[in-house]
Parts: sequence; structure tokens; C-alpha cells
Amino acid sequence: MALLEVRDLRVSFGEVEALRGVSFTIDEGAVVTLLGSNGAGKSTTLRAISGLVAPRAGSILFDGKPIAGLSPRAIVKLGVAHVPEGRRVFPGLTVRENIMLGASNGNASSATIQREADAMFDVFPDIKRSADSLGWTLSGGQQQMVAVARGLMAKPRLLLLDEPSLGLAPVIVQAVFQIIAEIHKRGTTVLLVEQNAHMALKMADWGYVLESGRLALGGDPATLWSDERIRDAYLGGGQARAST
Repeated sequence: MALLEVRDLRVSFGEVEALRGVSFTIDEGAVVTLLGSNGAGKSTTLRAISGLVAPRAGSILFDGKPIAGLSPRAIVKLGVAHVPEGRRVFPGLTVRENIMLGASNGNASSATIQREADAMFDVFPDIKRSADSLGWTLSGGQQQMVAVARGLMAKPRLLLLDEPSLGLAPVIVQAVFQIIAEIHKRGTTVLLVEQNAHMALKMADWGYVLESGRLALGGDPATLWSDERIRDAYLGGGQARAST
């Protein structure tokens, strides 16, 4: 059953058409990766789904209900959380305080929110010892874990992840992807935008490739990765072959 349906989505910034009729679906419980070169429209797609940009045309259905045009806060309350590119950890707040900002239930007590934030440290043990440290003191990989934990505080049914491995050392990238796999095991559907096509396809159930704001192709990960023409055209060519 489709949890998310994107139909003929079009987004423009002034005269620039960033998305040109993008359509795809995501089944509940799946991990789907959205691939493509810089400027292909991947981040814009996530921002449209989470309400950060307004579509010019098209529809977005979450659990069968239209969400295009709703505020980001309303979309979070429906069960969609967005972890944007760049981590965006607040340096003047502690790790715990950063995570608590992700709570979407305004009726929850501060004690309840703190308990839920503490529970995130069971999922992310690498940042537990830094719970009361300021965000700026953490490494890039740890900050990425804080950002994902903050997104999970909303208890999302769908988690949108934008370039979670960007700028991280290879060993940290492995740790981040292990966390994504654990999140998926817990029942969260994941839409992943990722520069590391090899890692993304290894964990995905399905992949889509964007090119210049259009959906160029979609398929199962094995098919996408095994086709040399697809790797050369969309997934980094020689770099992709070197990582196999």
C-alpha cells in the first residue's frame, strides 16, 4: 500500500522550473532512494513534501490525504519528518536540547519530552556521553546523529533524509547507514536523498533517478546498479565502479 504518492509535481523558483512533472510512490515500510546529480531536484522534492516550498502544480498524498499547501508543522503532525542537508545543529544548545526541539506534540509535558529524548540515546549510543555538551563540540558524524534523532522525536511514519553522509569520513558514513537501517527495522518508512549511490542502493528497496527536474527512471537497486550505462549517466560512472 502506498504511504506517499507524488503526482505530476512541479516547483518553480522565479523563471527556473526546478521540478517538471515528477511522479512516484513509496510503499509503507520501504526504504526508497532518490538519486541524481547536483541540481537535479532531489532536495527540492523533499522540501515540497515537507511543506518548505510550495508546489506550482501537482499533488502530494500522504496516507491517501492531500498535504500540498499545508504548513510544515501540520505535515510533521501527520507523521512526516524532514532531516535537511547540513545537519543544522544549534551550537548554543546542548545535544539533549537539540533533540528535544524535534518533539511535535505541543501538549506533551516537558518531562515526557525529556524522557523521549533520553530514549533516543538508546538508538544513538555514540552521542549519549555528550548529552549535556553543546552541539558545536560534536564531530560532523555525531551532529548528523543528533539531527536524525531530532527528526525521530516526531515519531514519523515517513522520514525524509537529505544527504546524511555529506562531508563525513567513510567509517562514519558506515555508522550513519547502520542507524538508518535500524530506523527502518523499527518500522519507519524512509525516503533517502544521498550522494553515495552505492551505499544508498545497498539498503534501498527501490530507487528513482532525477535528471534536470524530471524523473528519468526507476527500478530495483540491483537493476540500477548493474547497468553500466545508468552508472555512467546518473550515478557517478568511474567513481561508482571504483567503490564496488
